[in-house]
Amino acid sequence: MSTVVLLLITGIGLGAIYFLVASGLSLIYGLMGVLNFAHGVFLTFGAFLGWEVARVVGAATWPAFLASLVVGALAGAVFAALTERFLVQRLYERHIEQILITVGLGLAVVALFDGIWGTDARFITGPPWMAETTRVAGANVPNDRFVAIGVATLVLLAIVLFLKYTRYGMIIRAGVENRSMVTALGIDVRTAFTLIFTIGGAAAGLGGVLASHAFGYVSPMLGQTLLIFAFIVTIIGGLGSLTGAAVAAVVVALMQQFANYYLGGTGDFAVVILLAVVLLARPSGLMGKRVAA
Repeated sequence: MSTVVLLLITGIGLGAIYFLVASGLSLIYGLMGVLNFAHGVFLTFGAFLGWEVARVVGAATWPAFLASLVVGALAGAVFAALTERFLVQRLYERHIEQILITVGLGLAVVALFDGIWGTDARFITGPPWMAETTRVAGANVPNDRFVAIGVATLVLLAIVLFLKYTRYGMIIRAGVENRSMVTALGIDVRTAFTLIFTIGGAAAGLGGVLASHAFGYVSPMLGQTLLIFAFIVTIIGGLGSLTGAAVAAVVVALMQQFANYYLGGTGDFAVVILLAVVLLARPSGLMGKRVAA
């Protein structure tokens, strides 16, 4: 029983990290129709700057960890905003060019990170409590998983409230439905879309800092590795569905954890099978809109 509890909680913690990365992808595609293959570098940039700030403040302290979260989120947000403003904004409705430019940006920035920080992994040190465990129903659960779950929950609630109850949230939703009408009313939809890219980048930056603590390291390829699973989560949950991304993130992470433990490390293979089943049975995803035949 303790093993099942451990796998459940650690799986949900991993799912929380997947959600933080996938939420930005889901938002950006659902509201703007952009498949952003450079999203992983927002995560990596946030993780590296968060690590650098933590080293300066004092890596084994809570102020350093909190500062790394703030700086990681800001770094991801700024990088995302600049990407949208100077690259993606010029390519709306040109999907092939969007893919090419974001793939190229992702590759170029990873090479830049290699040059700045080197190709070797940098190991992360955090507050001692983060490295300890808490006993839950007989299972010793790593404390960093609880932090990831808490942060992801707050981010989900904040984004939902922003979209439903703020002026810019309403502008964004209206712009998605009828961009021409909103523009005719004198509202600058471009600013709202830049804001969505910024929010997605901030969530990715947070995910990068938390992932570096969960895995114990940060490297130039961290974001690209997590981006693969973020895309899988986004597709399974339904492109553009924030709730779907949250549900799919937990499902994918739990399947990985249980398959790795009980089926001899076949977690990634099990996730690919799940992706194939969902695409065959419901191509729009678990909570995406059905496409009329």
